Amino acid sequence: MARFRTLDDLGDVKGKKALVRVDLNVPMSEGRVTDATRLEAAVPTITELADKGAVVLILAHFGRPKGERRPDMSLSLITRPLTDVLGRPVMFISDSHGPDAERAVAMLAPGDIAILENTRFEKGEEKNDPALADAVARLGDLYVNDAFSAAHRAHMSTEGLAHRLPAYAGRSMQAELEALEKALGAPERPVAAVVGGAKVSTKLDVLMHLVEKVDHLIIGGGMANTFLAARGINVGKSLCEHDLTETALEILDRADKADCTVHLPYDAVVAKEFRANPPTRIANVHEVAADEMILDVGPAAVEALADAIKTCRTLVWNGPLGAFETPPFDAATVALAKTAAALTEGGTLVSVAGGGDTVAALNQAGVADSFTFISTAGGAFLEWMEGKELPGVKALEI
Repeated sequence: MARFRTLDDLGDVKGKKALVRVDLNVPMSEGRVTDATRLEAAVPTITELADKGAVVLILAHFGRPKGERRPDMSLSLITRPLTDVLGRPVMFISDSHGPDAERAVAMLAPGDIAILENTRFEKGEEKNDPALADAVARLGDLYVNDAFSAAHRAHMSTEGLAHRLPAYAGRSMQAELEALEKALGAPERPVAAVVGGAKVSTKLDVLMHLVEKVDHLIIGGGMANTFLAARGINVGKSLCEHDLTETALEILDRADKADCTVHLPYDAVVAKEFRANPPTRIANVHEVAADEMILDVGPAAVEALADAIKTCRTLVWNGPLGAFETPPFDAATVALAKTAAALTEGGTLVSVAGGGDTVAALNQAGVADSFTFISTAGGAFLEWMEGKELPGVKALEI
């Protein structure tokens, strides 16, 4: 694993101004934050720096204002919710750089916390504009990136600033990087990966990368149907990318050459319509009728998948096994998640999961707290699974 400076490497920061990039891009409805997970993730780093006497200047984006000032995307809306989560005052500065921001920052005392305005109000943010990075850097003495979820973007606030000030990984970023290293960087073997979701096309690079990295690749969701079709199985009305069957065969061939066992369902929960609680039956995948669709992995296949995971020491999970949002097609995901959680709690498995649907599915199964680590990052987690270099992480390397 590459070496990163963390908050443990900080000297005396009393009175120093710390520019801290966090993820405050939270969902809101009628002026209220509906999920404070990302705010809570920022608390340890912000609190630690403030307690050490630093002036904490929070940088973040909110929405997609595309370089325009929009009142409905101002970080002033997040000031009160963050204050509540932190349990201490948070001030708001209506600029992210410039004379007004510099004057406001100069008035802050050691231990004070302030949010700078939405970095995406500036056209140079997403272009990683050097002049903007210079201007924002003038506000601080050091830079901390605590937003792994934005690390796949080479933006001013995620990449540019790291080259202008002493740069450190915050506690959330540090936890992400250490967990990911355990999962695929230098994992305990055997390693299993669960990859689910609707379409192969959205996770081609993930699958291509993982077959070279893991011992067991469990494919679920709609994408499993494409692999079944590639093997000549009639999947009826199931969601299936028939134009990608050749690609699926290529992935299976790569897996075979890399000694990676690919697990596809051999029984399935099928229905003639996709809605909550329709009539269903359990069918061998070779016996799916022309007017039926596969909507979840069957119980016999789930039992076999659980047996495979029990032989492993490390598990990486991205995506549900079935149409988990619609009952009863969450059964396979819940059952396998409970197996992984029990193994983790028993100390025999390191389990790392990530992606929005995955987090929702594990929460639905009631096992999110039992996994070794759950990443709330979406795109960054997926690009990491693809083996891509993340600019915001690369910029922190010593």
